[in-house]
Amino acid sequence: MEDCIFCKIIHQEIPSETIYEDEQVKVFLDIHPSTNGDALLIPKKHIVTIDEVEEELMLHMLKVIKEMKKRMEEQLDIKGLTIIQNNGCGQEVKHFHIHLTPRYPDDGMDHVYNKENLILIQEIKEKLTSKK
Repeated sequence: MEDCIFCKIIHQEIPSETIYEDEQVKVFLDIHPSTNGDALLIPKKHIVTIDEVEEELMLHMLKVIKEMKKRMEEQLDIKGLTIIQNNGCGQEVKHFHIHLTPRYPDDGMDHVYNKENLILIQEIKEKLTSKK
């Protein structure tokens, strides 16, 4: 896609600090990191949401995530890894990507949410398990 910033990174029209690349995917450091080593994993094929990701590519991406976690543990001494993937609401760049955020003790990364918007867990279960 012509205006996609991630496609431009893939085609080297925009520079990136690439830390892993193969024929299917690229992993590069986030220019607005939440923690040291914060990275983005993207497919080289322009895909917008998870609905479009072929199963074989998703399995490959999971293998890359495991390899990156291992590297980060060895080289950055991370104590955990938060993996986030947004679709639709919250997806700033409309190119499928997975955030790999290294975790450290006292890194200040806490989930912030509005408890007033939450409904009973039983209601959620009923909605997600009912057949329409």
